[in-house]
Order: sequence, then structure tokens, then C-alpha cells
Amino acid sequence: MIIIENTLVSENIVDKKFVCDLSKCKGECCVAGDAGAPLEESELPILEELYPYYKEYLTPEGIKAIKKHGFFVVDDDKEFLTPMVSKEKYCAYVYYDGDIAKCAIEKAFFEGKIKFRKPISCHLYPVRITQLRDVDAVNYHQWDICKCACELGEKKNVPVFRFLEEPLKRKYGEEWYRALEAAENLRKL
Repeated sequence: MIIIENTLVSENIVDKKFVCDLSKCKGECCVAGDAGAPLEESELPILEELYPYYKEYLTPEGIKAIKKHGFFVVDDDKEFLTPMVSKEKYCAYVYYDGDIAKCAIEKAFFEGKIKFRKPISCHLYPVRITQLRDVDAVNYHQWDICKCACELGEKKNVPVFRFLEEPLKRKYGEEWYRALEAAENLRKL
């Protein structure tokens, strides 16, 4: 475990390799599973406020799911999650670029319509953060649907944290990220 400020960082984030390979996985992390992506409470009003800007990219089923469930759902553990089209389907915020599932919110961001890229848990994936009292546990979530990303990461020799530099800085800041780089350098000695 690597300790940086108020975080406990799994060594897998430094040791494991990862580079998304959308041509192979088809964005399956936005589709698979029986629940939506985790949301921070601060993101809830943002999703509603920006809806007019990303709505045009949503699937008709996604729009229906948002109308039915709202911009977020609350699970049994009182966690906020993105709504799903259905338990067997995909996140309500998905759109399809050919056969690849992508984020409609992020599409609006890339087109310059909004300044919010997408929920931080989605931006950070395959890293998952668990709040433990006064600290965040920052862990690598290994999922078989990301096997091709692990293979590409190995081929390109890109550690998880390097692949996720932008979202990690977004979440924790530049200094935190530099401390993680320093921890990686110490591990190499």
C-alpha cells in the first residue's frame, strides 16, 4: 500500500499495466454489470443542469430511463449511481459510435458544449475509490472484460496510473500525482 495524503493507494496501480482498447472491448465497462457507475454527491446537480447539452447524444432508451429514474439512483448501500436502461442493458448516459459504447456527457464535453467531462468514477476506471472514514482507498478493479486493455498496457508498458494521469490529477491534484510518481521511482530502486 502506498500512502499519499489522505489516500491509501494499491500497489497494483503502479505495478499493473493498462491501456483501453475500445476497438476490442467496445466500451463494455459502460454496458456490463447490474448497476450503474458510482457518482459523487457533488456531481448530481451537474448531471441535471447539463442535460440539455448532452441529451441529443443519448439513445432513446437512455432518455426514457432518465425520465423514469432521474439523473441518478440510490442503491441499497445509499450510494449514488448512474441510472441504467435496464438491469441487463447499459448506462443511461451511453451513446453508440458504431458498435462502441461511449459517454454522451463526454461527447458534449469534447464538442465544447460543457466543461464537465464525465463522472469522475467513469473517468478513473479501472480505478475505483472507496471512502474509509477519513481516507480514500484507491484500488485497481480487475475485470475480465478489460483483458484486452491489460494486454495492450503490457505491450506498451503503461502502468495503470500513467494511463489515468489526467483523471487522477482531476481527482487529487498535481502534487498528489507527483507523489505517486515518486513512489513508483522508489519502488524501482
